[in-house]
Amino acid sequence: MHNHVDGPGRTQRFKERLEILRDSALHHQVRAHLSARRWTRRQWIHASLFTTIGVMIATIVPGFSTVMQVPAAETHAVLNLDLPELPSTRQAGVVGDSWQIVKVKPGQTLSSLFNDLGIPKATLQRILENADAKATLTKRLKPGTELAFDLPVAGTLRSLRYDRDAGHRVELTFDGDQVREKVVARETATRTVVLSGKVGRSLNRSARKAGLTAANINSMTDEIFKYDIDFNSDLDADDRFSVVVEQTWREGELISTSAVQAATFTVDGKLYSGFRYARPGDKPEYFTAQGRPLKKTFIRMPIPYARLSSRFGARRHPILGKMRMHKGVDYAASSGTPIMAAGDSRVQFVGRQNGYGNVVILNHGRGYTTLYGHMSRFGKIRAGQRIAQGTVIGYVGSTGMATGPHLHYEFRVNGAHRNPLSITMPPPEPLGGAQLASFRTYTANALARIRTVENIIYADVDQPPAPTRTAVASALATRKR
Repeated sequence: MHNHVDGPGRTQRFKERLEILRDSALHHQVRAHLSARRWTRRQWIHASLFTTIGVMIATIVPGFSTVMQVPAAETHAVLNLDLPELPSTRQAGVVGDSWQIVKVKPGQTLSSLFNDLGIPKATLQRILENADAKATLTKRLKPGTELAFDLPVAGTLRSLRYDRDAGHRVELTFDGDQVREKVVARETATRTVVLSGKVGRSLNRSARKAGLTAANINSMTDEIFKYDIDFNSDLDADDRFSVVVEQTWREGELISTSAVQAATFTVDGKLYSGFRYARPGDKPEYFTAQGRPLKKTFIRMPIPYARLSSRFGARRHPILGKMRMHKGVDYAASSGTPIMAAGDSRVQFVGRQNGYGNVVILNHGRGYTTLYGHMSRFGKIRAGQRIAQGTVIGYVGSTGMATGPHLHYEFRVNGAHRNPLSITMPPPEPLGGAQLASFRTYTANALARIRTVENIIYADVDQPPAPTRTAVASALATRKR
C-alpha cells in the first residue's frame, strides 16, 4: 500500500531538511574555529572590562556634548544717543532750579546728612546759628523728616527748606555773609473721624489697615481696655472696634493722627467703651461712659517678671535669725530690674534708711503710701515730684539688710501696714458735678457718631460684609488753620 503525498507537502519537508543541514554545517565551522583559537581566562576578563567601558562612554558622552555646546555669540549694537542739554537755568545757576528733597534715614544725624551731600561743616554751622533752625533740626529731627536743599550741579548750598510744624515751613537762604529766614504759613485742616474695623486674623493688621497708628493701637490694648479684655485669648475674628481720633491734613496729605479720643470694643456681643478726658490741672485719662476712670488706682505688682519670695506676716528674719513681723512682701528678681510706681503719687522720700537700704516712699493721697526698699539705684525722680502710675522709680538691688537682690514692697493705709496681696484696693475717684455733666455731653456725641458709622458698616451683624477691613472716616468736625 503506498501513501499518497501531494507535491506541496514534499516541497515543505525538503526545505526544512535543508535548513537543518545548513545549521549543522555552521555549528561545525564554529566549533572548529573555537577549538583552533580558544581564549584564556584573562582574555575573557579583559574583553568584559572593555565592553563595560564602551557602554559607559556611549551613555555619558552625548550628555557632555550637549552641555559643552558653545552658545552662539551674541551681537551687540552700540548706539550713540544725544543726551539732552543741561537747561540754561541750571548752567547759569538760577535760584530755585536745583531743589532736591532728602528724607532722614534711621540713625542719620544732621551732620552726616550734610556730609553725604558734600556740604561743608562751615555751612552747617552758619545754619545752626539760627535759633529756630537749631531747635527744629537738632532736637526734633527724626527718621522720615524731609529736608529740601537748593543745591546746584556745581556750586554751594543756596537755600534750605524744612517744616517747623504742621502749619509753617521755613526757608533759609544764603545771601553773602547773611542767612535770611522766610516763614511760609501752610493751611491745614483737622477732622475728627471714626475709624472702624473687625479683628479678623490679626487685630494689629486690621487696625493699621483701618487707619490707626501704632500709638493708637497701644492705647487700646495697653491703656483703655487692658483691665477688661484679654487680647491674647478673648478675641474672635468677628469682634469689632471703633475709634475716634483727630486727623490733620495738609494739601491732601495726612500728616498726623491724634491720641484716641474715644473707643468702643465689642467682644462676643458685649460692648466696652472708653473716653479721653482731662480733669482740671491733671493729665488726660480714660473713663467709662459713667465717668469712672478705667485705670486702676494701684497695680498689684510693681515689678515685672519677678517671683514672690516672702509673704506678709510673722517670719524668722534671714539675717537677724529671730522671729519678727514682715510688714511687706518680697519679690526676687535679678539686680537692675526696673521698679514701677504702684499708682499716681507724689514722691515723699528718696534716700537711704537703715535696713531698707536705698528706699523710695510714695504718697498716693487719701492716706495711702507705698514703700520700695533694697534698691541698687534710684530712677530719675526727686522728693516732692508728682509722678504717674508705672513711672520707673528705681532698680532692684540688695542694699541694706538683704541676703540677695529683691524688692521689699510695703502698702500702708493711714500709717498702718496692710498686706498688698489681699487688701481691697480703693476704687479710683469718679467724675462728679460739673465735670461729669460736661463729660456726659461729650461721650453722648461721640457714641452717637460711632453708632452712626457702625450702623452703616454692620447693618446686619449676623451676616457681616465680606471685607474684613472697614475703615470709615466720619467727619464730626473740621477745623482749618
